[in-house]
Amino acid sequence: MAKIASQAKRLRVYIGESDHWKRRSLYQAIVAKAKELDMAGATVTRGLMGYGANSRIHTASIVDLSDDLPILVEIIDSEEYINNLLPFLDEMLEEGLVTIDDVEVIKYGRKPPTR
Repeated sequence: MAKIASQAKRLRVYIGESDHWKRRSLYQAIVAKAKELDMAGATVTRGLMGYGANSRIHTASIVDLSDDLPILVEIIDSEEYINNLLPFLDEMLEEGLVTIDDVEVIKYGRKPPTR
C-alpha cells in the first residue's frame, strides 16, 4: 500500500441550492467544469441550516422546509488546477463565497496517482 503526503489547496464554494447557471444547478455546473478541467475530485455537501450575506436563515426543519438549503462544493487539488477553475467561477457566480486555503494531503492507495 502506498502512502503519499503532499501540500495542496482546498477550494470551497458556498452557494444556495436554488442557484443556477445556464439552466443547470450551479453546484452541478461547477462539478462538471472541475471534471472537464481534469481536477482530482469534487464533493458537494447539502447543509441542514445556514445563512449568508442576505442574513436569511435556510433550514431543513420540517416546520420551515426550505428549497434553498446551503450547498458547499469542495475541491482539493494543486494550486495550478485550482487557479485554472477560478476564471470559470468568476463567470458562474452571481452570489456566494469562495475560500481557498492550504491543506496537507495524505493519500492512501494501492498504486501511485497517475498525475
